[in-house]
Amino acid sequence: MVQDFSYREATSRNIGWVTPVEQEILRYKRIAIAGLGGVGGIHLLTLARLGIGAFHIADFDVFDLVNFNRQVGATVSSLNRPKSEVLAAMARDINPELNIKIFPQGVNPDNLPEFFEDVDLYIDGLDFFAFSARAVTFSACEERGIPAITAAPLGMGSALLNFLPGKMTFEEYFQWGDLPEVEKALRFLIGLAPTGLHARYLLDPSSINLKERRGPSTIMGCQLCAGIAATEALKILLNRGTVLAAPHGVHFDAYRNKLIRTWRPGGNSNPLQQLSLAIARRRLSKKNTNKLFGDPEPYSSTGTIIPSESTGCEDESKRPPELKSHALIEQILDLARWAPSGDNTQPWRFQIVGDNSLTIHGFDTRDHCVYDLDGRPSQISIGALLETISIAATGHGLKTSIQRRPDCSDTKPTFDIHFGSDPHLKPDPLIPYIRYRSVQRRPMSTRPLTGREKSALEAAVKPQYDILWLEGFSRRLEMARFLFDNAKLRLIMPEAYQVHRAIIQWNSRYSADKVPDQALGVDPFTARLMHWIMGSWDRVEFFNTFLAGTWAPRLQMDLIPAMACGGHFVILAPHAPRSIDDYVSAGRVMQRFWLTATKLGLQLQPEITPLVFARYSRESIPFSKTKQCITLATSLTRRLGHILGEEVASRAVFMGRIGAGKRPASRSIRLELEQMLWRA
Repeated sequence: MVQDFSYREATSRNIGWVTPVEQEILRYKRIAIAGLGGVGGIHLLTLARLGIGAFHIADFDVFDLVNFNRQVGATVSSLNRPKSEVLAAMARDINPELNIKIFPQGVNPDNLPEFFEDVDLYIDGLDFFAFSARAVTFSACEERGIPAITAAPLGMGSALLNFLPGKMTFEEYFQWGDLPEVEKALRFLIGLAPTGLHARYLLDPSSINLKERRGPSTIMGCQLCAGIAATEALKILLNRGTVLAAPHGVHFDAYRNKLIRTWRPGGNSNPLQQLSLAIARRRLSKKNTNKLFGDPEPYSSTGTIIPSESTGCEDESKRPPELKSHALIEQILDLARWAPSGDNTQPWRFQIVGDNSLTIHGFDTRDHCVYDLDGRPSQISIGALLETISIAATGHGLKTSIQRRPDCSDTKPTFDIHFGSDPHLKPDPLIPYIRYRSVQRRPMSTRPLTGREKSALEAAVKPQYDILWLEGFSRRLEMARFLFDNAKLRLIMPEAYQVHRAIIQWNSRYSADKVPDQALGVDPFTARLMHWIMGSWDRVEFFNTFLAGTWAPRLQMDLIPAMACGGHFVILAPHAPRSIDDYVSAGRVMQRFWLTATKLGLQLQPEITPLVFARYSRESIPFSKTKQCITLATSLTRRLGHILGEEVASRAVFMGRIGAGKRPASRSIRLELEQMLWRA
């Protein structure tokens, strides 16, 4: 109750960092905050707890669901309620004696005199894209000699600039003038954060859309802004401590564990800023501007932007009829399409038959891919797809029934799927990791897997399958030597050269239907050299013969990663696989194993080619016109049998390396769902 409130007691724990006299000074200070969304709302509540006694707050908006990720006032009970009203009530719950004046229409040139009346400090809480409102507000601060703070939430950090009376002004620093909004956005972003600490971990640039005035945000960034801005406010209002004024600034990024003090004399006219702006404008060419600052375009396999993970087409009129009328199956398939496949071939197409029915039309690449022996690796991939469909369906309370058509050839396996409602079925805990799962070809931690991790992974393949673990320094070294030699077979074989040339997408971080070169695990110089060498088989032969051309990729892609991991694993079938059903079953188990590893925070890289060439050798199936390759494959098969044991090797359906570590910065993605619909 109000009668029980005591300002001195409520702020008593501030004493020590401020004196009792300073606390009383803060009590009679007035701060203006325009914008009560991501940062404005938490600014208000933080400053109320600091003991500021009076506020002018302005916002015309109401709370919506899209605000829930970051805005402190966004709750179910505040939906569709004015932000200024909700935040004022929350602040008064902290200090019932607060003097709060609300400007429910936001700030505009007409109400700025009243908004800044008797104000000691202004803190910017306006939306990033509120260019006009921000310009007139900071201009009014300059005219009235009011210090102004802007703390921008960038990623998982905050960039701070103070504009103090008699110092560089907002317009002098950012130099907006009458420029177009795209240019203002670039100047604001680069001016706030000249070092761009946040840029490296932005995973989806297409989430920035200037036309729709939206961009990604985090609560961590907003909370950091509030702490930094409140600290600057304390120093300004109490006239103590060092306050950096523009063109000096501070950028702290918690994700990258970095704090940088910035200094850009002349603001955006500084040569460094001009260079940064020129680079940004170049990146935002007409093509990229459409994607980042206009209507998103469908993803092209030649681009480098991650497509959005929304389901279906953005334009309802362009959606295929089968997706328009079967939204539930569309949601399931939109997850299922992220199942793994060799070289990202995605050997399946979807045919929606009815509200609860679906047909999968599979295919393989045996006619042109030396790694797809008898289509078995593709069948494993199809098994992974079927398991992913089953997992995704549980998120809708649906049980999956799958039947392979016996009259279809192994080259074009076809599966009929029916979904049935099960009120007792709970969502599979692996669902969130379907899109998250990826291949890590770079070094991992050498920390051994814990007993808990291994138990969870073994449980994922039980009861029919088993796991053989190859752990410890000596076993990893044995596997590293073996994989180093196995890589030589891949790189000197003309039949494999044709595959590599077709499936690598060069100069790419992502690829919708290939493997991007940045995901291969080699350094940029080696990648460029590989690209040039692979321009012709003659170059490959010359480098392999005279310049040890296989050494650099084998070291970086095989030897070092095979040592730099927690260990290697082999998934073992109950018996040597013989039929398509055996391999499809293995694929289902493999996917549960991989998703479980992802859930545990582990990284994984398949090592499937040794199993493929071992089978070529065991069954005396010719696969190369080069005798050297046949001989090497025979030798490698014997070594694999020695490492695993002959009987175990015959039951091996999947193997790889695994370990703790960072997620890959580059990866294969997937074709859009519309591109994967079956056409008769």
